[in-house]
Amino acid sequence: MRTEARFPALPAKAGHYESFYIKAARPRGGRAIWIRHTIHKPPGTEPTASLWFTLFDADAAGPRTAKQTFSANELEAPPGAYVRVGGALLEPGTARGEIATEQARASWNLGFAEGAEPLHHLPYEFLYGAKLPKTKLLSPYPFTSFTGSVRAGDEVVEVDGWPGMVGHNWGAEHAERWIWMQAASLNGNDGDYIDVAAGRIKIGPAMTPWVANGRIVLDGEPHRLGGFRGSYGTELAETPSACEFTVAGRGVTVKGRVSAPVKDCVGWIYADPEGPEHNTVNCSIADMELRVERPGKRHAHIHVTGAAAYELGMRETDHGVPLQPYTDG
Repeated sequence: MRTEARFPALPAKAGHYESFYIKAARPRGGRAIWIRHTIHKPPGTEPTASLWFTLFDADAAGPRTAKQTFSANELEAPPGAYVRVGGALLEPGTARGEIATEQARASWNLGFAEGAEPLHHLPYEFLYGAKLPKTKLLSPYPFTSFTGSVRAGDEVVEVDGWPGMVGHNWGAEHAERWIWMQAASLNGNDGDYIDVAAGRIKIGPAMTPWVANGRIVLDGEPHRLGGFRGSYGTELAETPSACEFTVAGRGVTVKGRVSAPVKDCVGWIYADPEGPEHNTVNCSIADMELRVERPGKRHAHIHVTGAAAYELGMRETDHGVPLQPYTDG
């Protein structure tokens, strides 16, 4: 077990959100799956749980989605598993589930490998038990490969060695603004990946600068990125469908851009336990360009076509990406 669900230990008065998510992209790009198991608990209430499914396809008019929400008695963290929502189960090495509503149907039956060691985005372990930051994030499987199949409506998609990841986040509230960027098999190298999350927190009328945390593995060598102390030169210039960024770490600086056509982005509502809501735009078939600078080594140039993830969480509602017809919570 590389992580554990936090919701079973919550006191009744606590507010909480939690998400276990899967992203996997076809090796040559252009198709990807994104699956979430989420828990939403306003203070003093029982939690609800939801399953979210997106099939991204660059050749289609846009992503195909489904979402279904379940009551507290259909949510648990079974022994030896991470989470069960309805009939969907996520456990080490296996993810299977189904969404069946009047509007949409989707199902998945996937296996995944042990892959890379877990990535704890927060730089100090004690922060995972502290009150601040209010958002906790780790990737129990930051690089793995998936096999099996998914169904979206009447279409069955075979998943044969698709590189991807499994993530886990939770907290009392979302960051005021956040960005997540990820790509696997950099330049075709199995085990190489980048996984970076950045956030801004609102304090009174002001927002903090971007703080990023993550890791890049290049030629099998891991490099820690970002951090709290001085933000390590983090710079991000974001729009709903693109982001130019610089994130530095010890002995490495990563500069790059991630972008996607608006038609390939999906928009969702994410609710905070105590309200209000964020609009979240996600694309798992984005393009990514990276320039990795390391002292004493030639700069590495990496291109990912149609297989990177980019997510932006925000308060704005005029971002131009249609929202899916589902509430959160």
